[in-house]
Amino acid sequence: MSSSAIIGIVVAVVIIIVVGILCFAAGILYRKRIAEAQIGSAEEKARKVIDDAIKTGEAKKREMLLEAKEENIKVKNELDKEVKERRGELHQLERRLLQKEEVLDKKSNQFEQKEEQLQIRLDKIEKTKFQIEEVERKQLEELERISGLTSEAAKQYLLKTIEDEVKHESALLIKEIEAKAKLEADKKAKEVLTNAIQKCAADHVVDTTVSVVPLPNDEMKGRIIGREGRNIRTLETLTGIDLIIDDTPEAVILSGFDPIRREIARIALEKLIVDGRIHPARIEEMVEKARKEVEVLIREEGEAATFETGVHGIHPELIRLLGKMKFRTSYGQNVLRHSIEVSNLAGLIAGELGLDIRLAKRAGLLHDIGKSVDYEVEGSHVSIGANLCRKYGENAVVVNAVESHHGDVDQETAIAVIVQAADTISAARPGARRETLETYIKRLQKLEEIATSFKGVEKSFAIQAGREVRIMVVPEEVDDEGLILLAREVTKQIEKDLEYPGQIKVSIIRETRATEYAK
Repeated sequence: MSSSAIIGIVVAVVIIIVVGILCFAAGILYRKRIAEAQIGSAEEKARKVIDDAIKTGEAKKREMLLEAKEENIKVKNELDKEVKERRGELHQLERRLLQKEEVLDKKSNQFEQKEEQLQIRLDKIEKTKFQIEEVERKQLEELERISGLTSEAAKQYLLKTIEDEVKHESALLIKEIEAKAKLEADKKAKEVLTNAIQKCAADHVVDTTVSVVPLPNDEMKGRIIGREGRNIRTLETLTGIDLIIDDTPEAVILSGFDPIRREIARIALEKLIVDGRIHPARIEEMVEKARKEVEVLIREEGEAATFETGVHGIHPELIRLLGKMKFRTSYGQNVLRHSIEVSNLAGLIAGELGLDIRLAKRAGLLHDIGKSVDYEVEGSHVSIGANLCRKYGENAVVVNAVESHHGDVDQETAIAVIVQAADTISAARPGARRETLETYIKRLQKLEEIATSFKGVEKSFAIQAGREVRIMVVPEEVDDEGLILLAREVTKQIEKDLEYPGQIKVSIIRETRATEYAK
């Protein structure tokens, strides 16, 4: 390339650079003018915004000042109103206080006047009291002179008189209270017995209403129950006894209040176990056989009782009822054995007294005949027994003995008294009703000790197997009216210190004897 060409290129490059610089400067100047124009417009807008803001702020300021002034005026008005109300209340309280103060001043003046009046009256009373004491002293001296007794002696005399009157009135009151208590005794006794039965009868019921039949094995229980329980239902329906299967291993418990039905069920079940064929038809057959066996056993027991006591000519139905008493107990005592014992005791007592032994034994044997059906017929065993004896043609003496052996009716013959005594002896003898001899003797000794511990008692005797205590008192120390109080105190002490079945009769004897010998 030639030098002229290079120079041309350099010149062109320089020209291009100069033109670029000029263009760049022109652009800068144009932008500067545009920026200045924009800045001027922004400043104008800013001034305008500031002016608007100042105007708006002043308006808001004026509005808030007006609202604050209105709120201040409102609060001030409310405060003024409340101050006025408080001032009104204070004025009312001041008026009330002034009124109360005036009332208190008046009452204070009245109290001062009354106090002065009372003081005057007290002075008068003191003066009158002194005069009365002086008069009493003079009268007392005159009475002592006239009566010849000192004031202390007269006081003792009056106290003794009042004590005797009080003792007499106490005895009468005790009699009246006891009479009322006897009227209410039947009702109260029923309540007490009901409560006692509810609390304490469970164990006794189990002992006297349950029989146990042993089984050869537990497999036999399934056979007794039968398919779907048909065998056990049949047996319970025919006998009226509940069978308890699951409680005891290799045993069945028969539960029921009727001892004869329970015996029939026991015999029938034992026969079925031995036979092995247990189904409803066989059960019915065995129950009927057991019923006949028990009926024969009842009649045999009744005949054996009449043979043992030597009492003959009794109606067959009464003999059967006697046999039923084999399955009856009272206080743990078998009623049939008790009746036989009473019959023999009554015969012995009648023989000693020269009375009809045969009639006494007959009455003794039949005295509890009502207990054989008292769970089937309504009423007490006494009334039921008397009605049975009348129905089957027994002697009137026997009927009265049966009817009166618990004191329900009056005893018309000596035989009735003998039967009652024999019944008491049989029931109360040691061991008859589950009482040991040692306990029995200790109870009698304790009974006599309680009786002799009281002042004025000379001797005491426990009789009728502890059902009665007779107390001999010194007549000079215990008068007739004091007997009632003493009997009451002894009774209360016995009830407190002693445990005993039934009731205990307290009899106190006061006797003055004068003995002289003619020579």
